[in-house]
Amino acid sequence: MPLTRSFDAATVVITGASSGIGTATAYALARRGAAVVLAARSEAALDRVAQRCEELGGRSLVVPTDVTDAVSVERLAERAATGFGRIDAWINNAAVGAVGLFDEIPVAEFRRVLEVNLLGAVHGIRAALPHLGAAGGGVVVNNASMLAEVAMPYQSAYNATKHGLRGLADTVRQELRVTGRSNISICTVLPATVDTPFFRHAANHSGREVLPPPPVYPPEMVAATIVRLLRRPRREAYAGNAARLLGLQWRLAPALAERTLGWYTHRTQFGPGVRLESTGNVFRADADGRRDGGWHGRRRQLVRMTAAFGLAAAGTAVGTIAARSRRARTEHA
Repeated sequence: MPLTRSFDAATVVITGASSGIGTATAYALARRGAAVVLAARSEAALDRVAQRCEELGGRSLVVPTDVTDAVSVERLAERAATGFGRIDAWINNAAVGAVGLFDEIPVAEFRRVLEVNLLGAVHGIRAALPHLGAAGGGVVVNNASMLAEVAMPYQSAYNATKHGLRGLADTVRQELRVTGRSNISICTVLPATVDTPFFRHAANHSGREVLPPPPVYPPEMVAATIVRLLRRPRREAYAGNAARLLGLQWRLAPALAERTLGWYTHRTQFGPGVRLESTGNVFRADADGRRDGGWHGRRRQLVRMTAAFGLAAAGTAVGTIAARSRRARTEHA
């Protein structure tokens, strides 16, 4: 079920609103006159985003929130409902990452990524459901990344949380339907690589400069996808053709896609610079409030290579299916 009223009368809660996709989504909704409730750990960054939302014609409320704390997230929901009268949509966007080999990422950091990315969404959905029900229905959008469907090396904690988030969304959607609460939609967005500060802020145990594997899309593209989901909810929506293509090749030829994507990201995820080990923003708040990460130059690189990988995977899958069909006909002849 879509929003029960127009954007200029709707209240939308956004976690991870202090930078990247969260900030871009807040601006997109503010332009439509929505009331946006901005949540993240950095109050200073949220204040800057809120000021811009007001300039764009929206209404805003800043609620500093640590999504790993269930009580803090419940407080966020209560303040949103008190401040604007109701909650019409909730966007779970907060996320952190730790880059490095699986057996070299400290357990404490791995656990924290799980707590922010997965348990943060658990707390958000649990806090949102009663308020969405009281409003007569609404929409939850979980920002899960294309890594909810595929995988890439050096991102084990992040991969695990995004796969888990996709499964969580599917289960909650089923439960809402069978318990007669289908007026609440649970949506999952799967973006490709996005130009946000994520790669600069991630914990880094690789010893090298971390770069976003191209092609890199602007955060406004993901924000537009989220806005469309609020208007016309769907189970899942890709954001960026690269995400759609990678998902297709992973389904058609998973073994080939796994090897190819592993090779590709191993060679494009790191730059020439040497980096000391860092915990990034896993335990501390971001303070810059930027929409983008400054990766504009990588937005259009290697698109043809990515397409070639997809075509190769599709061709392999088609050939495999054809070969199996021929064998089956021969066996039954």
